[in-house]
Amino acid sequence: MSNKHAEVAHIPPEVSDLHCFTETGGVITTTMFDIPGYKVVKVLGAVYGLTVRSRNWAASLGMVAKSVIGGELKWFTSMLYSARNDAISRVVEETTARGGNAVICLRFESGDMGGFAQCCAYGTAAIVEKIDPDSEPAPQLTTH
Repeated sequence: MSNKHAEVAHIPPEVSDLHCFTETGGVITTTMFDIPGYKVVKVLGAVYGLTVRSRNWAASLGMVAKSVIGGELKWFTSMLYSARNDAISRVVEETTARGGNAVICLRFESGDMGGFAQCCAYGTAAIVEKIDPDSEPAPQLTTH
């Protein structure tokens, strides 16, 4: 058995994590069914964000070569992070367009569509209010 730790995926700085409260225009996003210290005042319905990406032929050839050797396909990983962030961004836009300030039950799906990569984010848009002033803020709501 090897003591070598598994390699962590490279996350390029240009594809920052849009779960961060400050990067979603103040909209809270969570995969949980509720937000501790908050209550759902109004449910605004399901919201969706979808993006489809194509790989360029040079990257595709490089990925074929890399798949023979093995290891992470960093270009493809970066593309999927970027697609996920675009999908979240669209969910947030739809939520704010409806007057919401939170997306609860946020989920993701991704897949291959005949050489194209697709990513879909979806959740429930809502209006939430803080009800417990003593509750600890969610990590995404704190500034770094």
